[in-house]
Amino acid sequence: MLRDGHASRRDFLGGLGATSAAVLISNLFAWEKAFAENAAEDGLHVASNAYPWYTYYRRENRDFNADLDAGLADVAAAGLQGFEALLGSPADVDRYAPLLQKHGLEMRSFYISVPLYDKATVNAAIEGILATADKAKAELKTRIVVINPAPLSWNRETGPADKTDEQLTVQAEALNRLGAALRERGMVLALHNHDMELRNAAREFQHMMLATDPNNLTLCLDAHWMYRGSGNSQVYLFDIVKLYGKRVSEIHFRQSQDGVWTEVFGPGDIDYARLARELIAMGVRPHLVLEQAAEDKTPHTMDGVAAHRQGRKYVVELFGRA
Repeated sequence: MLRDGHASRRDFLGGLGATSAAVLISNLFAWEKAFAENAAEDGLHVASNAYPWYTYYRRENRDFNADLDAGLADVAAAGLQGFEALLGSPADVDRYAPLLQKHGLEMRSFYISVPLYDKATVNAAIEGILATADKAKAELKTRIVVINPAPLSWNRETGPADKTDEQLTVQAEALNRLGAALRERGMVLALHNHDMELRNAAREFQHMMLATDPNNLTLCLDAHWMYRGSGNSQVYLFDIVKLYGKRVSEIHFRQSQDGVWTEVFGPGDIDYARLARELIAMGVRPHLVLEQAAEDKTPHTMDGVAAHRQGRKYVVELFGRA
């Protein structure tokens, strides 16, 4: 429907609002029953991304990756059922597989950030991602690949200008191709963004969504980056939910108070109760991933285990189901 990027927004919404939306949701979550045996007693599988653990460890002068066995033990001790690692190669799967099994954790999704805007390197990048995905699916039963197409620079102040229209076109075509290849493997590609993709009328984010087939590219909704990247706007966040809610395959949960990341995921600047209601009303049951992290002004009253344990309880309040 949107392969050529020429469909109007109204056509897009209309198409997703009918039969194609039901088919898309069915395709996205067909594997949910297969994972039911590893849900917690409350019936909910909640994972965490690796990034929060890096930040909680760092403020205690520790390195999460220095002792991955101990780190994943903390993830399990927090009452979580899954871990979303940053995987850069098939070798990373070999590193995680025995430790995840040891600690009773799944890796339903993994995160990767690679450049996809350069014609000279994009084919090799896609091949590398597929190799990692194949390994992760075979060894860990992973089904979601969360991708953040790398920016020209991570330096928000002095880095290069934003991607050109040509680079955005190359990137969107790459995502569509990668997503189609993953779908053939029974996997899902989910787009993740930070604030940089929302600059200049969100041209990068919007083009990635509008120039790709919804069956090939879903959305990892990082609600707080949507909020922060739009000038701390819930209006923008919920407009995105209205536009693309049926493409949400995963949520990254992070909260703030007066714009500063909180130590624990809970009530705050973003109305997550409303977000849960709207997605559930759409029939969307996304993969739930805590990404509550610490930044400079975040309070420091507890460690990562305690913070994640409390955060998981709030996720259950929002998305728990009988």
